[in-house]
Amino acid sequence: MSVVLSWMILSLAVWLTAEILPGFHVRSFGSAFVVAAFFGVLNFLLGWIFFVVLTVATLGLALLLAFLTRWIINALLLKVVDALTDRLTIDSFGWALGGALMMSALGTAGEWLVRAAF
Repeated sequence: MSVVLSWMILSLAVWLTAEILPGFHVRSFGSAFVVAAFFGVLNFLLGWIFFVVLTVATLGLALLLAFLTRWIINALLLKVVDALTDRLTIDSFGWALGGALMMSALGTAGEWLVRAAF
């Protein structure tokens, strides 16, 4: 049940990000669910691999700056989702960085609100 709830929160975060940021476009509210599913699966499968590679490549600096590293990885994964589906369009990598930051903030706030309510 927690996976479905997290998916719903991420979907809402994707949709709100598309509504707020002009360079981040989702076709519809329903498309936000598909984008969130793609993003979640890619983050689960590839996110940790990217993190390990960046940590080794930067001789541990990426581990010390984990927040920045995860932010950049999430932006990269958003661009991959953009390439895989026509439901998401991101104008540039800068908008992907902004989208990743906003989605993280909205998702964290949403998870916190749900946990506080239950």
